[in-house]
Amino acid sequence: MLRKLIVPTWVVAAGIAGAAQAQEALEVGANIGNVPWEFQDDTGAFVGFEVDLASAVAAQLGREVEIVNIPFNGLFSAVQSGRIDMAMSSITITNERLQSVSFAQPYYDSDQSLTVGAEGPASLDEMKDKVVGVDTGSTGDMWATEHAADYGFADIRRYEGLQPAMLDLTAGRIDGYISDIPALQYYVKDKPALKVVQRIATGEKYSFMFAKDAELATEVDGILTGLKEDGTLAELHEKWFGAAPEAGTSTVTVLDMPTAE
Repeated sequence: MLRKLIVPTWVVAAGIAGAAQAQEALEVGANIGNVPWEFQDDTGAFVGFEVDLASAVAAQLGREVEIVNIPFNGLFSAVQSGRIDMAMSSITITNERLQSVSFAQPYYDSDQSLTVGAEGPASLDEMKDKVVGVDTGSTGDMWATEHAADYGFADIRRYEGLQPAMLDLTAGRIDGYISDIPALQYYVKDKPALKVVQRIATGEKYSFMFAKDAELATEVDGILTGLKEDGTLAELHEKWFGAAPEAGTSTVTVLDMPTAE
């Protein structure tokens, strides 16, 4: 699925100077349905924190954005093969991933979380013999798989995005769902039938992902530095999460571009 995203006017001014020599569109892979990072609004338009951020980056490059809807697990091969220029979907930077792809500096710090129904388990300690849902190939998937024996999960069910998992959780087909805490806090804030009951500390940091050693990764890393320094990233955080980012987080702190150990 390929849909052209019109760059919002609020990000155009910063990067329009080179528009007369605009390059080909910046193709960005994303797992649409990943609230609040990238999803569709009531009009069908692609919106979200990372959609806005990708638009700001593209404006600095003098390019338009084309969002390519790809399941999370397919984003890795898509950047490696050159099918897309970069990928986003709250992708965690890990040393294992850095062996085969590159990341720009992080722009968001996150943890995982356990979400349940209103009458569901109160913590991971109550998930023994229960069914947990995760997103295929995500950090939540890796964490749940690694700790399945510790908590005695009866089964791990894998989903392609938040919405199908939430449908099964609401219907009682799974007992809990492990995924990124910001996405779940955003999702359940107006849904009394669901609640986030536990933060799972993982030290995750998110960024855009690229083919290994891609020149574009270095370009985008420099652009992110500017967007942190001019307050754009802080404004996006407040827009999508309802609060200013905490001091010292990667949303407001300029960091080195990650390298494999």
